[in-house]
Amino acid sequence: MPPALDEREFELVNIVGAQLAANQREISRQMNLSLGMTNMLLRRLISKGYIRIKQLNKKKTEYLLTPKGFSEKLRKSVKYTLKTINSIGLIKKHFMKTLSEVYTQGHRIFYVLGESDFAFLIEVALKELQLKDCQLIYIKDIGDSKPDGVLCICQEGVGAVPKGYKFINFINELAQNEELTAQGSMEI
Repeated sequence: MPPALDEREFELVNIVGAQLAANQREISRQMNLSLGMTNMLLRRLISKGYIRIKQLNKKKTEYLLTPKGFSEKLRKSVKYTLKTINSIGLIKKHFMKTLSEVYTQGHRIFYVLGESDFAFLIEVALKELQLKDCQLIYIKDIGDSKPDGVLCICQEGVGAVPKGYKFINFINELAQNEELTAQGSMEI
């Protein structure tokens, strides 16, 4: 099996594969790299057989993915997609555990602050748990919630929560969860 592409090489393969840049200067700008570094990366990928050059005229060159380049792009994309799906499953499982514990403590009203994918996962987790007499209320501001429920924070930059409120900051909780952060740092 050929050596794996590093992050920059893979980014360059994606750019060339998407035809987002026709020449080195545009590729260099897109990747925020110097022209010399871009040239070196292109040469390396050409020598590895991922990219080929097509000379359009004396001054204009086009870079194209080879079948090997398309194959590597597809392989990495599939691997990334599977990793993402697995991560979402772990996050949902974590949410289910957390929400189940809060439900066991007697809480039945859940105020969801934020319109992120995390908010959607909370809704999915509650449905899958099939908890009786639960109420899910989406809110746009902390002031829209009441102390009679649990405030589920699903967005960044939330200020202080008023005293007396039960809350779960899912963003911070996930960032501090070692199992999930270790999962997220797996190499593709």
